[in-house]
Amino acid sequence: MAETEAAVVKRLGALLNGIAQNMFFKQVDITAELLKEQLYSELPLGEFTALHDKMKGLLKSVASADMDGAQLEAFLSAQSRKQGGGGGVTAEQAAALSRFWKSGRGRVREVLVAQSCWEPALRGVSWRVDLQSASSRCVDGRDDNQSGPVALVELEVGRIGQDSEFVCLEFDEAGVERILKKMSSIQESIDMMAEQS
Repeated sequence: MAETEAAVVKRLGALLNGIAQNMFFKQVDITAELLKEQLYSELPLGEFTALHDKMKGLLKSVASADMDGAQLEAFLSAQSRKQGGGGGVTAEQAAALSRFWKSGRGRVREVLVAQSCWEPALRGVSWRVDLQSASSRCVDGRDDNQSGPVALVELEVGRIGQDSEFVCLEFDEAGVERILKKMSSIQESIDMMAEQS
């Protein structure tokens, strides 16, 4: 007897919940093997692995973008159109993901934000560009006979429950260029790591 659409969506929802418990909430005892045994025991291992990996990838995409309802609908619509060429989602998979995300988005977002917080945290940044006079002295104490623009940056850092500390930095034009290159390099590294995971 064929499974009804509602039963398929319910079972896919349970699979998504299990994947989320393992991936986001660090429930290590909820493994792919357990999910196969409990939900898809009749499905061959290769087919289950493909389904599991597809649903995990979709959930990861939706969670990393923190999609709202409209974004999710557009994403699932685009994924559904891929179905003919392979790699897309079925109507049941889209319905299950939509239902799961509507109820679980807040909890998943909370966990992801908590996992991404570093200590001490950057609480604020302010900056301005000033003209340095010929009579001013550099931070390292050397006389600077050149006048020109300098970037003054103030960083507010602190730990949860503690007062902020302020760090003041001064950069000339070359220093700003070095910082921008370094930040670009860091962004590229982050992008590469995000693509690999």
